[in-house]
Amino acid sequence: MKTRPVANPPNPWASTGLEYLEEIPRAELIIYEDHTREIVAHNDSPDIGFDWSVNPYRGCVHACAYCYARPSHEYLSLGAGTDFETRIHVKTKAPELLRATFERPSWKGELLVFSGVTDCYQPLEASYQLTRRCLEVCAEFRQPVAIITKGVLVERDVDVLQQLVRDAHAHVRVSVPFWDEDTARAIEPYVATPKRRLRAIETLAKAGIPVGVNVAPIIPGLSDEDMPRILAAAKDAGATSAAYVMLRLPGHVKDVFEERLREKLPLRAERVLHRIRETRGGQLYDARWGVRGSGTGLYAETIAALFERTARKVGLQTRCSPPPERTTFRRPAGRNGQLDLFGE
Repeated sequence: MKTRPVANPPNPWASTGLEYLEEIPRAELIIYEDHTREIVAHNDSPDIGFDWSVNPYRGCVHACAYCYARPSHEYLSLGAGTDFETRIHVKTKAPELLRATFERPSWKGELLVFSGVTDCYQPLEASYQLTRRCLEVCAEFRQPVAIITKGVLVERDVDVLQQLVRDAHAHVRVSVPFWDEDTARAIEPYVATPKRRLRAIETLAKAGIPVGVNVAPIIPGLSDEDMPRILAAAKDAGATSAAYVMLRLPGHVKDVFEERLREKLPLRAERVLHRIRETRGGQLYDARWGVRGSGTGLYAETIAALFERTARKVGLQTRCSPPPERTTFRRPAGRNGQLDLFGE
């Protein structure tokens, strides 16, 4: 994997810091085994439309400058910059932990989302196969799932997803925030090209898997102009639904994003930062619930109207369909061939 100079804001929780006096060293990929005891996380944010999620990985090799999950690495005594991209924690026992969760009488089979934080189909998934193995557990228990990803590796798991569609519930959302390949490469350097992601949508749709497109995040002054082409192309590829989320820059994400923007797109940087502030009350971020994902002001309203108008024109649904009222979740027969007394 290619390496690049360290751009790592200081961890606000650390008691010591490090400053290089000479050339900054290159950041190499390091993988840690994460021995967490739980794999299902509960979400209580009113801005997120699901309650339960699974994150097999912490940190993400995709290295998207805008990733709102970057500050989560600071709780691991790491940084939100290149540490987030190159110090990846892998939950090697994720499938076993998920099975243990499903075996508990307290689990009722509510919708489970992969993933709420970092991408479950980032490049490391090709070798670790944690997401696939977790999906296989879900299929065994007929557990309803939804997937949010920009990783085209999702195509590999078409067979498991087809089983989930048949026996339970499954839906995939593929994130495509940019149309221009060069712009995408500048901001999300280790992700498949936008057109390649659209082919993934086509593959899933042809396999009978409900699939939508996330035009997310919308970066005012940079990617908002791409929205109509992305929505039209996604519809042509077989998507049936669409969503968008405005750029979020919590904590040190602001620093990482601005540095990348000025380095890779210097002629557009000031305009983009100005437009972002227009949607955030003069700041680069507004953390209030209810506006974090949509922004405020005339420019944000214009983006929302453009999204709704374009999606409606091309025939994409913009209101998320609720999961089935009754869960399909079932605990399989026990080792002795009898159904679990309390789970059925």
